[in-house]
Amino acid sequence: MPGGHLEPPDQSGPGASAGSEHSGERLQKVLARVGIGSRRACEELIADGLVTVNGSVAELGCRVDPERDQVEVEGVAVGIRPGLVHYLLNKPVGVVTTASDPQGRPTVVQLVPPEPRVFPVGRLDRETEGLLLLTNDGDLTHRVTHPSHGVEKEYLAEVVGSPSRAALRSLREGIQLDDGLTAPARVALVDRSLIRITIHEGRNRQVRRMMDAIGHPVTRLIRTRIGPITDRRLAPGEWRSLTPDELRSLETVVALGPDALR
Repeated sequence: MPGGHLEPPDQSGPGASAGSEHSGERLQKVLARVGIGSRRACEELIADGLVTVNGSVAELGCRVDPERDQVEVEGVAVGIRPGLVHYLLNKPVGVVTTASDPQGRPTVVQLVPPEPRVFPVGRLDRETEGLLLLTNDGDLTHRVTHPSHGVEKEYLAEVVGSPSRAALRSLREGIQLDDGLTAPARVALVDRSLIRITIHEGRNRQVRRMMDAIGHPVTRLIRTRIGPITDRRLAPGEWRSLTPDELRSLETVVALGPDALR
C-alpha cells in the first residue's frame, strides 16, 4: 500500500490522520525507537515532508507495519523491522568469515551472541584481520555489499619491500587481475613497507592480489574502516553494537555512494 497504512485525513485538523483503530505503529514512534531522533524530532521530520513510506510522502498520524513497509528519511532507507542487530567485530587472524565451517575452524559468528542469528556482511579471508560487520538485516547487507553502492573499505597492508612511486601509481590507476581491471584505489605510503589502501570493490582477496601484481606481497593485512565505520579501540576478537549514529551514517553512505565520505 503506498505510503504505508495511511488512513483518510482527520477532518478535525490539517495534516493529521485518523487511525487509532487501525493496526500498525505510529511512524514517529518507530523512527524514534531506531534512533533517528526524539519522537518530537521525528514528528518534525514527518511534518516537513522528509519521510516517505513505500515511496509516498508520509503524514503525521501515519501507521506502519515494521515487517512490511519501507521507510526512508531524507532519501535514505531506514531499517525499522523489530529485532534487528548490527555488530562491529574486530576479526582476529585464523578465524573464518562464515556462519559454520566443515573443517571445524573458528568462525566469526562464534565471536558474537548466538541469538539472534547473524551473518557476516562481506568477507575477510582467514589471514586478514580487522573490522567486519555482522547483522540479521538482510536489506542493509545487500545494499552494503552490492557493487553499485561502492562502499569504501580501507586497509593497512604490510608488504615485502618498499613500493616505488610507479607501483603506487599503478594501484591508483587500476591493476589488471585475472578477473579484470580493478577500479582506481586511493593509496598512501605510510612507512617504508606499510601502505594504506582504500577500495570500493569486493573481489576475493583483492588487496592481496593487487599487491602481488606489483611485486610486493602482503605479510599482514588489517581492515581499518568500512564506509564511515571505524574503531581503533576495539581489540582483536572483541565486538560491539553499532550506535544509531553509526548506523545512520552507514545507511547514508550506502544511499549516496563513496562520494559521501569526501
